Amino acid sequence: MNILIVFALHCSMATIARSAPLRPEMRALVEGAQFQGIVQRSRSLIEKILLSIPGTHTDCIHIETLKLNSSENAQFVTMASTIGILPAPVLRVVSENFTLETSLRHMSEGLQLHRALLSSISPRLEKRDRVIGLQADIRDLVSQINKMRKMAQGEVVVQPSPTPMALRLPGEYEVQVAAHLTLVQLQSFGQDVVRCLRGLDRSNDEETES
Repeated sequence: MNILIVFALHCSMATIARSAPLRPEMRALVEGAQFQGIVQRSRSLIEKILLSIPGTHTDCIHIETLKLNSSENAQFVTMASTIGILPAPVLRVVSENFTLETSLRHMSEGLQLHRALLSSISPRLEKRDRVIGLQADIRDLVSQINKMRKMAQGEVVVQPSPTPMALRLPGEYEVQVAAHLTLVQLQSFGQDVVRCLRGLDRSNDEETES
């Protein structure tokens, strides 16, 4: 069983990409050039993050049994709870029951969660350069997501600095598992972010028509 399935009830699961019709005022906002520019920058950033996760995992995790895409990951779900790794918010594409504002808020909250987890774990890692780079990319993506939130809500969205989480990491093994599970969950959540942003990206429609 893939870790994606195991975490499904607790973290992020997205429906297939195309969204239901938006409210007229939201549709006009989403189709505007400024919003679309932010969507495309956000897609580039999340794709960069996803591409960097395997290398970050290889750099940081030296326990051979901890593999990024492995059926064995299912065994660590209980340990994730014991360590204190919180699940990511549920993330779905925009629909009648899952508004644009909710989708963007959950994207922002989920990304900030993983940034905070990495901030808590990184001081305990021998190699942390890639983790620091990953945190910076997540910060930049949250900034873009919050710009869209501001446009959708009409008010400034404050982006807090990540507060390190009080994880239970008594030894090196727990540190390794925490880093591993955080990257596994970030990869899953990031794939859901890609689906949601794809549903908002109107350049897809242009490519289909051409």
